[in-house]
Amino acid sequence: MGILKAKKNKKFSYTPRYFDDKGEGNPFEIKHKFDEYRTTVGANKNFKSKLNNALNELKHNRDHEANRRVLIIVGILLVIFLFIIDFDLSIFFSK
Repeated sequence: MGILKAKKNKKFSYTPRYFDDKGEGNPFEIKHKFDEYRTTVGANKNFKSKLNNALNELKHNRDHEANRRVLIIVGILLVIFLFIIDFDLSIFFSK
């Protein structure tokens, strides 16, 4: 009955319906739109190189308005979070 034999996978001659016959790329590869523009996406394996790449991308980003917008949104969300947990802000002010 084949107890010791490994089961072989079935092979089908499937081609995607809208695949380009020119052979450009792999039709089964799932890729994001902006991967070719990002430096943080790639073969970086360790945390330190990912963090360094992210910081370099943040430093050399031309759109400073977007960075400012993100900081404002994070600040507003932080204040809302502190309000929800009833954090006493009077510890920061002297009497």
